[in-house]
Amino acid sequence: QVQLVESGGGSVQPGGSLRLSCAASGRFFVINVMGWYRQAPGKQRELVATDASGGSTRYADSVKGRFTISRDNAKNTVYLQMNSLKPEDTAVYYCNAISTNLVSMNKYNDWGQGTQVTVSS
Repeated sequence: QVQLVESGGGSVQPGGSLRLSCAASGRFFVINVMGWYRQAPGKQRELVATDASGGSTRYADSVKGRFTISRDNAKNTVYLQMNSLKPEDTAVYYCNAISTNLVSMNKYNDWGQGTQVTVSS
């Protein structure tokens, strides 16, 4: 499994922007998919965006055109650029990684600790 460390959350006014980062670390692993999920109070955790090795990306309908996911494979880091933020984007954002251990060939599904994003005037 890998360890995920997130950064970049905070408070912003509606229409503002934030950039989240998530760095993966560990030994003898390869990342298959990295992504972002979010959970608002009283709601289930939901997918925001994912980026699979090979370049395919997937976005929730609610963030298409406003959020952009990208990866730096050399740094095992995934980013989420969030523009035109709305109050309904307020949530705890969690980084997720699906990886393969190159020794055991086992797959792992790991989560970061979460970072709060608050959009409010």
